[in-house]
Amino acid sequence: MPFDSTGKISFDHIYTAPDPRPFFGTLKRVGYHIPQAAKPYFAKLIAAHPAERPTVLDVGCSYGVNAALQRCEATMDDLYTHYTDPAVRALDHTALVEADRKRVRPGGPRFYGLDSSAPALEYALSAGFLDEAIHADLEGDDPDSTQQKLLDDVDLVVSTGFVGYVTEKTLSRVARGARPWMAHFVLRMFSYEPIAESLAELGYETTGVAGVFRQRQFASAEEQTQILDTLSAAGVDPTGLESDGWLYAQLYVSRPAGLPALPDFDAEG
Repeated sequence: MPFDSTGKISFDHIYTAPDPRPFFGTLKRVGYHIPQAAKPYFAKLIAAHPAERPTVLDVGCSYGVNAALQRCEATMDDLYTHYTDPAVRALDHTALVEADRKRVRPGGPRFYGLDSSAPALEYALSAGFLDEAIHADLEGDDPDSTQQKLLDDVDLVVSTGFVGYVTEKTLSRVARGARPWMAHFVLRMFSYEPIAESLAELGYETTGVAGVFRQRQFASAEEQTQILDTLSAAGVDPTGLESDGWLYAQLYVSRPAGLPALPDFDAEG
């Protein structure tokens, strides 16, 4: 597989299929786990938000994985089992969408998705994982009027690994509307500081949550070597973490200043 500009293996090809079967079939092999680790933290923030029915925007949502975990009351292992089941792999597109819609539980928060992959967004909408989709690249452009109306609805912005591919440009554009809370799982090879500084200019305070979270295993020895070099250059010690074969992330929560303390995350650590 080719490498992207960060030194990581590029999985771009699995985000453009018409359904998530290639996504889960590929990422199962490297133990992609971060959405599962993030699930209880996102659930606590949703529960703590004062909105009666919060609207959650997943930045870099792909096929609506974070929404599916919440709405289907599923685990990543459940989704891996489902999408790699030979019987499910044999379904045509329409039958797969129908099967996935049956997994979605009614009620709960609304979920919006922001992504640059139109096929992934289209599937997530069709399956009922997402209520609304924003197909845009906000790194280079402001949202149009339709997209801005959706952003104005958002109460909580989440991501699980998209920081580093999007920067403070995207997240500042998202934050300018409704001043939503934010919770981002960020690989240790990337700095959240530019985003925190940009959000601070909009009146946000950022808290780093204690602990580290496994994202996935390295796909090859070459990838691990490149990432260890990147971490070393950034002054991040990989001993006992990335040196042992896994990519790790940290959680940062950014919220408008003056709010009550964050919910107790200790039980999730």
